[in-house]
Amino acid sequence: MADDTSGSVREEARPADPQARAYADPAPVGLAGFALTTLLLSIINTGLLKEGGAILPVLAVAAFYGGIAQFVAGLFEFRRGNTFGATAFMSYGAFWLTYWWLVQHLAVAGDVHNALGLYLLGWGIFTAYMAVAALRVSLAVLAVLVLLTLTYVFLAVGSFQGGAPPQVMTQIGGWFGIVTGLTAWYASAAAVINATHRRTLLPTGPR
Repeated sequence: MADDTSGSVREEARPADPQARAYADPAPVGLAGFALTTLLLSIINTGLLKEGGAILPVLAVAAFYGGIAQFVAGLFEFRRGNTFGATAFMSYGAFWLTYWWLVQHLAVAGDVHNALGLYLLGWGIFTAYMAVAALRVSLAVLAVLVLLTLTYVFLAVGSFQGGAPPQVMTQIGGWFGIVTGLTAWYASAAAVINATHRRTLLPTGPR
């Protein structure tokens, strides 16, 4: 009897397998980085903020939060076996990094409004098929991607039109972007708050 007990104690005292440890959900970080960067840029696109240096905070957030932090969140989604999360966060993290790089070089690039239109349209197409995949994720994430698709389309049309900014289509895209950013923030807040309280306080809709 004593031997059985000591054996049980020794079994329980064994260190846990490090490969079996649970990983925290990286989605709230990715969504938050995406939300803040989208919101800041979209406010500028609407024409609500006209300061000459308003783009500088956007570029800083785009590089480090919307870009690097979101890309890293995608890597952790890859580690967790989440194909959708990895594809979304790594792709949109890369989008913000490319946006940061593009703005650095636009001043010396000349007229590129058609090329920028194609760039934005391509991201719109990517976002549209990610929205189809999001039908099996949650209503909140689906709403983010549908709104983001419309944002990209309006911004692409505004870019194709060229001329002196802000174009009406670009402004409309900015308003859609604001709603997109706020919706992504809600999805991020819901994931953090629900996980912390271990119950659903902010619903995100059925999967």
